[in-house]
Amino acid sequence: MALFELDEHSGIPIWIQLRNRLMYLIDSGYYATGDRLPTVRALAADLNVNYHTVNKVYTSLEHDGYISSKRGRGAFVEKAGGGDDGIDISGDVILTESIRQCLELGMTIDDVKNHFEKVLENFD
Repeated sequence: MALFELDEHSGIPIWIQLRNRLMYLIDSGYYATGDRLPTVRALAADLNVNYHTVNKVYTSLEHDGYISSKRGRGAFVEKAGGGDDGIDISGDVILTESIRQCLELGMTIDDVKNHFEKVLENFD
């Protein structure tokens, strides 16, 4: 599996997919505190996405304390990964975003619960 896989056909915006993946990689310890992340330009080129999309992700991660940018040096991981707790946090972010999108579609909380239960049954 590639380090970054983006699904253009997903209902989740590309920048959110990339943000969630980077958060997971940091939380899980793949990237450790102090590690340098790929440059915005390099990552945009590797993923064949717009420079501004990656820049938006890095700005969001910096705002949330995951990374810090140093002009002329790059972006570095600020938040230490920590095994299972980090994975839980990333999972919470993904589930929260999914629920928010369902609510934006006009679903009620009960509708969301019912749909999640149906989807989860397929994983048993």
